[in-house]
Amino acid sequence: MSVIVRDDGFHAEDYTGEAVLDIAQDTRPDALPESFDGVDLVRVAFPAASDGRGFSLARQLRARGYAGRLRAKGHVIADQYAMARRCGFDEVEISDDLAARQPAEQWIFRADWQEHDYRARLKA
Repeated sequence: MSVIVRDDGFHAEDYTGEAVLDIAQDTRPDALPESFDGVDLVRVAFPAASDGRGFSLARQLRARGYAGRLRAKGHVIADQYAMARRCGFDEVEISDDLAARQPAEQWIFRADWQEHDYRARLKA
């Protein structure tokens, strides 16, 4: 099983669609799709917390115009949640084991990512 993390805490899986695109962490940006027609959910793999390539892929997906649900899937830790949101992820999917080690309060603590985004402060 897994847990979906959003700004307001932990959730059960609620995606019921069929149009899912899974992207491996070692996908080259130039190999990303040009079109996302019919894709409702894109999941980017995070095999280890030390592998940050998925953050770059999220930025590339958003820059290419993907406006649907974008999920980081795998070993993302609570300390990385703000970065995931800044890069364009809507949510994070973690294992039940990781959720037990890092409870919802740790994730919610980092959910104020917009208030601490340096780009927003520069624009103000």
